[in-house]
Amino acid sequence: VQLQASGGGLVQPGGSLRLSCAASGFTFNNYWMHWIRQVPGKGPEWVSIIDTGSSNIYYSESVKGRFTISRDNAKNMLYLQMNTLKPDDGALYYCARNVPYSWYADYWGQGTLVTVSS
Repeated sequence: VQLQASGGGLVQPGGSLRLSCAASGFTFNNYWMHWIRQVPGKGPEWVSIIDTGSSNIYYSESVKGRFTISRDNAKNMLYLQMNTLKPDDGALYYCARNVPYSWYADYWGQGTLVTVSS
């Protein structure tokens, strides 16, 4: 299983970024997928989850209305569109594979760093 997140960077408050996650080594369209973020030195924070067919999508309250998760099963790609970014959104963002019939992630990719600062 390999998950490689990309697209992070430095953005000003109120700006936007789109994160991508390339998945390989498993049947991507069989798994729900998460975005999880972590500020160095703090615990991980769950951000969003999407089901296999993009029908069931959930967000944490802290990002609801600003972030949009999506996936392209044909390309084995997961995305996170982040709008109206705030300094508190700065973190390492990880894509992760969900354990079937649970709400737990079993494989995490390498994170991509998002910094929100003026």
